[in-house]
Amino acid sequence: MSGKIIGYVRVSSYDQNPERQLEGVPLDKIFTDKASGKDLKRPAFQELLDYVREGDTVMVHSLDRLARNLDHLRHVINVLTQKGVRIDFVQEKLVFTDEDSPLSHLLLSVMGAFAEFERSLIRERQLEGIAIARQKGLYKGRRKALNEAQAKELRERVLQGEKKSILAQRFNISRETLYQYLKLSDRLVIA
Repeated sequence: MSGKIIGYVRVSSYDQNPERQLEGVPLDKIFTDKASGKDLKRPAFQELLDYVREGDTVMVHSLDRLARNLDHLRHVINVLTQKGVRIDFVQEKLVFTDEDSPLSHLLLSVMGAFAEFERSLIRERQLEGIAIARQKGLYKGRRKALNEAQAKELRERVLQGEKKSILAQRFNISRETLYQYLKLSDRLVIA
């Protein structure tokens, strides 16, 4: 192996510790994302794709750290192996190269499908937990983007004719959130 050994680490939230994923694995360089797996625009991952060269090895803790679903996983592995990059998944002990066999493609499909299934079960349990917490009055939901004074100012400025896209930027909210606040204020006026 003549290339560099490069690590890719992804954690879903800022309070998770990325250190444990490739602990003890000797690396020349590491790329770390703190983003959801469903987010395909991960900055460190894009940097990794630009950085790797033929002969390099990319070390990843597990299949679900690299991609969100089986189709995306296959695509990423294909992109990397076509560059002549080897991919090692530490937890599953799987290795993919540009010389992969039909057996390795089968293993990828099976392992990727299990990872996708596991994520869907986790999501289902999370939704069940939220429903139970709501029934008990314990679930408050996501924190509001704007307080009442900001929401009132937003509505007034829209009524004065200010552009919604500019207001969304100034209030540091998406346009969708802006429209939700306007819709909410319409319901309050009607009631």
